[in-house]
Amino acid sequence: MTSTNKKDLKNRLVKYRQIKLSVIGRKTGRTISVPVWFVLEGDKLYLLPVRGSDTQWYRNVLKNPSIRVDARGAEAEFKATPIKDAKSVKSVVEKFREKYGASDVKKYYTTRNSTWQFRLNRSNHHPRALICVMPPSILERMVRAAI
Repeated sequence: MTSTNKKDLKNRLVKYRQIKLSVIGRKTGRTISVPVWFVLEGDKLYLLPVRGSDTQWYRNVLKNPSIRVDARGAEAEFKATPIKDAKSVKSVVEKFREKYGASDVKKYYTTRNSTWQFRLNRSNHHPRALICVMPPSILERMVRAAI
């Protein structure tokens, strides 16, 4: 991805509320694309799976960490790397509440036990994507305390 594409992707991410995420199916090997909400903060793009670690695209990425993000024509490829950090997951859930509203996050994100973070400004062609994961019981306690 050229620096012009990085700038174009970031500009579009600032404007839009939804992107298309493409992953490789863990059973079929086919590309699967789904619309997802996201939060952009600086050069970091956060994704929160709707059903946490039970979300199909999340499970696919655990098997094959290659993903593609499309913000209305501006695309980038990423490699995902799982991480575990309760404080980061809680912070991402709060960012989603701020952007989309606490009631919609509570309504649509029924299991908040995992999040993703992508670094947009990497020098190589495949920026790293970091996956934050924690046990559902810990995150549910944190979410209930914050609501």
